Amino acid sequence: MATSVLLTGAAGRVGGAILGGLGQKYDWRLLDREPPPTETGTSSDLEYDVTNHEYIAADLSDASRVRESMTGIDVVVHLAGDPRPEAAWDSVLTNNIDGTHTIFEAALDAGVEKVIFASSNHVVGHYETERKPDIYRSSDDYRLDGTELPRPSNRYGVSKATGEIIGRFFHDEHDLSVICVRIGNLTKDHPPIDYERGQAMWLSYRDCAHLFDCCITADVDYEIVYGISDNDRKYYSIDRARERLGYSPQDNSADHAELEPRS
Repeated sequence: MATSVLLTGAAGRVGGAILGGLGQKYDWRLLDREPPPTETGTSSDLEYDVTNHEYIAADLSDASRVRESMTGIDVVVHLAGDPRPEAAWDSVLTNNIDGTHTIFEAALDAGVEKVIFASSNHVVGHYETERKPDIYRSSDDYRLDGTELPRPSNRYGVSKATGEIIGRFFHDEHDLSVICVRIGNLTKDHPPIDYERGQAMWLSYRDCAHLFDCCITADVDYEIVYGISDNDRKYYSIDRARERLGYSPQDNSADHAELEPRS
């Protein structure tokens, strides 16, 4: 089992969820463009003490620093990039597309075994266009399973679809193990309040950590899976994550019945 993991974008929300659940399980090296917090030494997302691990402050545009960060690493969990759905093309091109290619190139050169790429629900956002709001409801049986073609809903989604294709190339050309996780709506403690779409794609912090744990340990070639909890409302299938990775989510947005949704 891989023990040495590089986590890019470690100071963000997804990084906080992963480290909060798995911080003691692996030998982590953290990379983020921002330096570690100096006053509290904690992540603002999960109060996680990042000083427990080696921390590298570097931008993905600094290829030499990225390459240095790969030394001795078994698995890369690549979260870094511009996460804004409204991000402009120049930003997603530099931070998400070029940056992701830099990560894969460096991982290959360093002999990394696997790259886990944080993709997004925005890769397939326009499948919702002609089906909403029914697609968000438990009575609707329409499912996306990861085998469908991308239909991005914004330039950010285009950049994440491109990242999946970059991963496909590095697997097919270089036999690198690659898992792309199309992350839903990650929120702490409970699903989004009064938001039907967010409840349909909710991913709890606990299930997020478990899913990435499964990704780290799974023996796979190339996979695209959806990162959501086991919600009654869902239009993303988690069957592939269950079957290929051993994912067994514990949370369900329907358990929070007090949260009245809107379309």
